Amino acid sequence: MNQENRSFIQKHQEIWKFIKFTFTGASTSILEMAVFALLQYVVFRSLNETPVTDNPVLAFLHIEYKGYMYAYFLSGVVGYTASYIMNRKLTFKSDANVLLSTILYVMMVVFTVFFNTWFGGFLATLIKNHGYENVWTVMLTKFLVMTVSFLWTYPLQRFVIHRRKKPQPEEAAEM
Repeated sequence: MNQENRSFIQKHQEIWKFIKFTFTGASTSILEMAVFALLQYVVFRSLNETPVTDNPVLAFLHIEYKGYMYAYFLSGVVGYTASYIMNRKLTFKSDANVLLSTILYVMMVVFTVFFNTWFGGFLATLIKNHGYENVWTVMLTKFLVMTVSFLWTYPLQRFVIHRRKKPQPEEAAEM
C-alpha cells in the first residue's frame, strides 16, 4: 500500500471501517443469497407449498409456508456467522473480550434472524398469495430484507460488539 493510501486511511478511519464493513456485508450477502437460493429451490422446494398450520404464533405473524421460513432462517445463520468472523478479524480488528462479543453478537443475530424470518416470510407470503412469485421477486425480497437489517447491524457491531479496547498504532499516532 502506498503512502497516499495509508494517509487517506489514517485520516478517514471511520469511513474506511464503513467501507470494509460494506464490502464484508456484500461478500457475506452473496454467500447468504446463494445458501438461500439452494435451500429455497432445491433443499426445501417441496415445502414451499406446505402451509404452516400447526403453529398459531407463525400464523399470527403471517408466515404461511415452511420452505420460505426454513430457507430464510438457515441462510441468515450462515451469513451472520461468516459476517461475525470477517468483521471481528478484518473490519474492526477487535480486541474486545471474545466471549462477551460473541454473546452480544448472538443476541443481535437472534433478533435479526427472527426479524428477517418474519419479515421475509411475511413478504414471501404476500407475493405468493398475490401471484407475483418467481425467482426474481423472491430473490429481490430476500435482498430487501437483508438490507433493512443493515440499519442496526453496523452501529451495533462498530460501537458495541467489536469495539477496540486499545487504539491501533495508527489511531494512537493521531491522538
